[in-house]
Amino acid sequence: MPDTAPEAATPAPPRPLVGLRLLALFYDFWPALALWMLASLCFTLGYTIAGHHDPHDNIAPLSGLQWLLWLVCWLLGGLYAVLSWRRGGQTLGMRPWRLRVVAADGGVPSWRALCLRYLVGTASLLAAGLGFWWAWLDRDRLAWHDRASGTRMVRVARKAP
Repeated sequence: MPDTAPEAATPAPPRPLVGLRLLALFYDFWPALALWMLASLCFTLGYTIAGHHDPHDNIAPLSGLQWLLWLVCWLLGGLYAVLSWRRGGQTLGMRPWRLRVVAADGGVPSWRALCLRYLVGTASLLAAGLGFWWAWLDRDRLAWHDRASGTRMVRVARKAP
């Protein structure tokens, strides 16, 4: 008599959640954009106060000040993401789809892991999103930033009414 119990006990591989991740990322773009606009306002006011009074005189493209603004915007996006992940495991964009970032053991990820997740996630997006699409090929359905940081994206079950 063949033993079918091991086949029945084998859990299905987790879903890669690529579509939901991208929806959450799009949703999170809007609060990040608001933070970037505030940073740009501060830079513009500082630029004007520094003596550049012509309203048509913008920060020169590819200047050191413009690169600094880009860096500040990237850091603000990271601050938003890392603080949200650390505080409750979710950003605003992750809440509607019940996504949560957890450590590999299911606990709260460390600050270092979350910062590394943001850094590698940025590289993944700059590589045309390849790190996200990688989840379709990965044996554990992890994106680059999941694997590099030792974190996981999980979908939280719906609460019973």
